[in-house]
Amino acid sequence: MINISESAQGYFQRLLQSQGGDAVGIRLSAVNPGTPRADARLEFAEHGDLLGDEWAVECEGFTLYVDAPSAPFLDSADIDFVGNATGGQLTIKAPRIKGDQPKGDASLVERVQWLLDSEVNPQLASHKGRVTLDSIDANGVVYLRFGGGCHGCGMADVTLKQGIEKSLMAKLPEVTAVRDATDHSTGDAPYIARG
Repeated sequence: MINISESAQGYFQRLLQSQGGDAVGIRLSAVNPGTPRADARLEFAEHGDLLGDEWAVECEGFTLYVDAPSAPFLDSADIDFVGNATGGQLTIKAPRIKGDQPKGDASLVERVQWLLDSEVNPQLASHKGRVTLDSIDANGVVYLRFGGGCHGCGMADVTLKQGIEKSLMAKLPEVTAVRDATDHSTGDAPYIARG
């Protein structure tokens, strides 16, 4: 079920009225669902755009069509619009769009990868950085490789020990330590140059 606030419904009504008679509703789909790059896309829907397998959510004065393959990823989404002096902000919160957290019986590799993709890398992206999982040894030591702005960054050790390692160890008791497997001397665009 998708929840659309009254203010968001009013916003969509105004958009549809500004388009004239061609648009029959709003189409919602997930782009790259189940991945760290997942995002929601809204567009006007015309009769020729509809395949017939969409979820149809009847709203006040229009229909929201949810792309069928996207539906599992957009289930439980909240759509809201908050008006302000410059117009307003539409927000779509879709907690399942990046996929579901692996269950406790999933492998340690799957659970570490999910935390890197869903929590760590979105934070590192603000510095144009990222980490990838290199390996996990038999003692529960996780080895990561830094990339982008984190490759060669002078703060990579702090990010690793104070951020990533603490987070992984707190959420996954099987993780005993986190180590850096990156050759930072080859980084060509560090966020903060090494001293």
